[in-house]
Amino acid sequence: MKKILIVVFILSFVNSYAAEPVTNDLEAAKQEAKAGHKLIFMKFSGSDWCVPCINVQKKVIDTEEFQEFAHTRLVLMNIDFPRQKKNMLSADDTKKNAALAEKYNREGLFPKFLLLDENGTVLAQWTGLEKMEPQYLESKILPYIEKK
Repeated sequence: MKKILIVVFILSFVNSYAAEPVTNDLEAAKQEAKAGHKLIFMKFSGSDWCVPCINVQKKVIDTEEFQEFAHTRLVLMNIDFPRQKKNMLSADDTKKNAALAEKYNREGLFPKFLLLDENGTVLAQWTGLEKMEPQYLESKILPYIEKK
């Protein structure tokens, strides 16, 4: 009986920390945002060459704390521009990302974050993070959620 309880506890813990799905499809993100009354969090990244992008992903985005924060509030988008051949995206994803960069990141800044409403209107944007902490990113997003 004791072993069963331990297994159940471990499984419930593992299932509670499932990363939020991420997309690069703005139309799908807008539909999900409308259906779930969420905002869209768009991140421009160079996942295999941009050191600040890699650090933000590891130290902030991938944390259990940020994932829990995002779960009921955000639709996560990652607009990635990898350089290493082994990490190259499909032609379709490359095309989608280029179109999103043309519209939302003409300067080519990495990492760049945008917060959009369910219609794709930019509510806020910033580059980099002053503090590599989930709480810091959450504090930048929370005022826009509270206005909703």
